[in-house]
Amino acid sequence: MNRFSTELYSQNYKYNRPVHMTMNITLDVKKTVEENAQVYFEKSKKSKKKIEGVKEAIALYTKKLEDLKQKESDELGAFKDMNEKIQAKKAIKREWYEKFKWFISSEGFLCISGSDATSNEIVVKKHMSEKDIVFHSEMSGSPFTIVKTEGKMPGKATLNEAAQFTAVYSRAWRQGISGVDVFWVNPDQVSKTPNTGEYVGKGSFIIRGKVNNIRPDMEICIGIKEGRILAGTRDVMKAYAEKYVVLIQDAKAKTSDVAKKIKHKLSAGDLDDIGRFIPSGGAKIKESVGC
Repeated sequence: MNRFSTELYSQNYKYNRPVHMTMNITLDVKKTVEENAQVYFEKSKKSKKKIEGVKEAIALYTKKLEDLKQKESDELGAFKDMNEKIQAKKAIKREWYEKFKWFISSEGFLCISGSDATSNEIVVKKHMSEKDIVFHSEMSGSPFTIVKTEGKMPGKATLNEAAQFTAVYSRAWRQGISGVDVFWVNPDQVSKTPNTGEYVGKGSFIIRGKVNNIRPDMEICIGIKEGRILAGTRDVMKAYAEKYVVLIQDAKAKTSDVAKKIKHKLSAGDLDDIGRFIPSGGAKIKESVGC
């Protein structure tokens, strides 16, 4: 094997002068010029393959780096969205009655309802006052709804709104029944003391004396005002909501899907707050107002 150097010149067009380079080449004197050239040709092919491999590796890792940056950006965005929702919730002052189902009647009366046996017990025992009005449906499995009168007599509008609220969140909606009678009584007609041989379970009460019956519509509206989710009749929404949707029974509908549709219609609102006001048993949007 013999080694020799050769000098190569190439033109540097940027500076308009030749560039001097020295390259060492090893030749096998036992091989012809063509055979020696072939050796270097094969070496050059291998070098090109290595270069291509390096380029591919660089491209792969560059993509992985970009993907990681995108993932980090997405996670940061999701964190910011979640933080904004938390701050928005904190910004809305929560009232004591918001642990229950509630609404303010079109005449300005606070109305609260239980949603199960435990909350029914709390609503009646802890929050029912002497001058309030108590609602319940003729069917078992109904919420007790209390109209907080503050000593004032509500008008027909409030009575109808409370009756409708009670009916919608009763077993009648869950069973797809198109209508149910709701009655109202005074607090002194509500008792936990059973007659002889009777048993009163948790969340249930004995009603004594004359009752006042109402046959309300089976629909409920969910709206929004200054970021707070509201529920009630159409008249309640007209009195307070910026925009709202009207819900009717639909046993096939999934609550989470309906909540997302309502949020889209309202362009705001917390999904959990919306979901709390969707009646059990399924509902669908009949119409939307102001959306």
